[in-house]
Amino acid sequence: MATRKKAKAKPKAKRRKAPARKPAARKKTSAKKTAARKKSAPKKAAAKRAPAKKTARPAAPPAVKPQTTAAPAGERVGIVTHYFSHLGVAVVKLEHGMLRTGDMIHFRGHTTDFSQRVGSLQVNHQPVSAVGPNDDFGMKVIDHAREGDIVYKT
Repeated sequence: MATRKKAKAKPKAKRRKAPARKPAARKKTSAKKTAARKKSAPKKAAAKRAPAKKTARPAAPPAVKPQTTAAPAGERVGIVTHYFSHLGVAVVKLEHGMLRTGDMIHFRGHTTDFSQRVGSLQVNHQPVSAVGPNDDFGMKVIDHAREGDIVYKT
């Protein structure tokens, strides 16, 4: 027996969306109905409200200047150029002076203010015992230091 081939079905045309219709216009109600509603509004709410008193506005407090704290005792020796948060290491550029392990330093910035003893110094990933002017060095810090914080030697 011979098999018959099925006839190919015609592709269905996509249905077009109907155009958007304008919203139905609201019917205007007569003035009598709206007037009746306004008259039946409860008067209790109006009685609860206190009459508005005209009072003088209180005077603004005098402007207070923020207290500026003086720089910590000691000389400025450098500035933080980078901070690695995952390591707790600050990169400091020494502007002038010498810094050795065991020296006491103070970090001061917008939100930073802490002191610590220099534990280790590294230049180019190599441990050193002292650094001089214009050296970039890394050191482990006990708190978060931010770029631009000032480093003082106390």
